[in-house]
Amino acid sequence: MTKKEFPQLGEQYFEQRLPSGMMVRVVEKPGFAKKYAFSAVNFGSIDTKFRLNGADYETPDGVAHYLEHKMFDLPEGNAMELFAKYAGSNNAFTSYTMTAYYVECTENFEENLSILLRMVTTPYFTDESVEKERGIIAQEIKMYDDSDGNVVQENLFRAMYQHHPVRVPIAGTVESIQDITAKTLCDCHRAFYDPSNLILCVVGDVDAAKVIGQAERETPAGSVGIAARDYGPAETMTVVQKKIEAHMEVSMPTFAIGFKCEPADEGMEPLRMEFLGSVAAEMLAGESSALYTRLYEAGLIDADFSIDYERMKGLALLEASGDSDDPEAVLAAILDEAKRLAETGIDREQFLRLKKSMLGRRLRELDSFENTCYRICAFYLDGVDYYEYPAVFDTVTPEDVEQFLARVVQEERAAISIVWPKEG
Repeated sequence: MTKKEFPQLGEQYFEQRLPSGMMVRVVEKPGFAKKYAFSAVNFGSIDTKFRLNGADYETPDGVAHYLEHKMFDLPEGNAMELFAKYAGSNNAFTSYTMTAYYVECTENFEENLSILLRMVTTPYFTDESVEKERGIIAQEIKMYDDSDGNVVQENLFRAMYQHHPVRVPIAGTVESIQDITAKTLCDCHRAFYDPSNLILCVVGDVDAAKVIGQAERETPAGSVGIAARDYGPAETMTVVQKKIEAHMEVSMPTFAIGFKCEPADEGMEPLRMEFLGSVAAEMLAGESSALYTRLYEAGLIDADFSIDYERMKGLALLEASGDSDDPEAVLAAILDEAKRLAETGIDREQFLRLKKSMLGRRLRELDSFENTCYRICAFYLDGVDYYEYPAVFDTVTPEDVEQFLARVVQEERAAISIVWPKEG
């Protein structure tokens, strides 16, 4: 067991790679009642094409999300019922890049952790149980299809990317899940749920040595290695289409604007680019920016407007979203403001204040057990230690922001997705 200390944060954690290959990180928080365990698998909705042991696989869209549902089946019963027996509050989610399972409790932590570990390492489903789940997931997909927020986001990705599987909804489609079988799920579990492709993070009033010991005893050895993923040809920096539109039952138009960024997949670059992109977004159109004030006072945006940098394997983008009666005017204003800032330069004092504020916000996020676990796990799966961010943050300069805005916020890199109210 290794202890890692981060004086700038006033934080530390213990870590151990188990003989099975699984990484365990424990943040001890003495005196807190709540204990939180989070297990993340480096397998998300974009991982539908892969190669394992010399064989090529192409699975139906939505398989990662379908597998998440079925991992709650255990030989001794449904995991949710078992967690409830030990007063554990649990849930799971699938994103584009990972699947996560978590439980929080104030008592019976060892029992709850044991259930969580069995969940992620024990595939237990039959053709019959998989078929039974199909209708449940189909209803979930229909609910997503009725959500304007989901539609505007999914349409944006389709407009921006030609090859990357982010074009496909996380849960797949009602049509695609019809082709998912128990064998499909077993193939994906074997390819991606190997312990060497998992991380367990625990935060709370726990003993790190005991947590790691329990995880070692209850985690089976890995066997086959990790699949090699295929995300298709590299994307250019131009978008597939400039504008994509839909009509739904909404009271006012909702929109999402995306600007393609170069992928950041190696070393510490993902962490640095996340901070650079976030600072650039705030300087451009965040709540403290001049542009935000102008757009808000003109009635072009409301308090729901947001802008941020997003990154995943093989892609990155700057995205702005919200509600507006004139979304294209918002896009035009963002392009004009980025050009102005790139030419005249950003305010240095505002930049320093913003960096200080963002750093403080990141520090406060560590007070949340949930946020701590999520960020530790998400960045670990990218090969980055999230606790290294203060040092990386210090390397971001005003010139970096100006160059980022000049390069990224360009018309040829932009796409806009709009959901309009239905006429009549």
